Amino acid sequence: MESSTHAIVESLTRAIVEHRLQPGTKLAEQKLADHFGVSRTLVRQALFQLAQNRLVTLEPARGAFVSTPSAEEARQVFAVRRMLETEMTRAFVKSSTPAKIKVLRAHVASEAAALSAQDASGRTELLGDFHVRMAELMGNDVLAQLLRDLISRCALITLMYQSASEAAHSHEEHAEIVKALAARDEALAVQLMHQHLEHVEASLIFDREQPVNELSLALSPL
Repeated sequence: MESSTHAIVESLTRAIVEHRLQPGTKLAEQKLADHFGVSRTLVRQALFQLAQNRLVTLEPARGAFVSTPSAEEARQVFAVRRMLETEMTRAFVKSSTPAKIKVLRAHVASEAAALSAQDASGRTELLGDFHVRMAELMGNDVLAQLLRDLISRCALITLMYQSASEAAHSHEEHAEIVKALAARDEALAVQLMHQHLEHVEASLIFDREQPVNELSLALSPL
């Protein structure tokens, strides 16, 4: 039973992070139960878990919806990320090794491949995972999980507010950050990370009208 709930959580999370489920989409329990072939009780448990991660909003008498972050929440999320990730970058330089830099360079290469292939979902996931990967390479599981949660919220925020050209800029900035980390230039690496997050936030367009996807379409095999 627990594995079924986990599978639903994973499937819905991926659909949200990969931008197949738009903010504001209604997550009807019966439709989800039919889609996954499980009881509504298991669906309800999964939706509760997603609500704990703020990916889903549970509204009394109305049901569950993909969360719609406000502009103010977007600004707060990026403020927290700047606080966490500038210090993470400082610490990463101190513990950096050639093996860790090799992993990050491979990750940046994967980003480039996804961009070249116009793989929107792969690109979105890889650009977010770059930051989580840094925490994982430091062996800090708590920080990695915090960043996963924040970046899950950022996936919604960028879906709602980010301009189309910003992904390529994020990739280029990741590459520059890795160069500074490889050179063990702490001041430059911290500056580049701070500027990178500021650039992403500055690119957000807060007056964009948002579409809503049909649930069954969003969860259909691609």
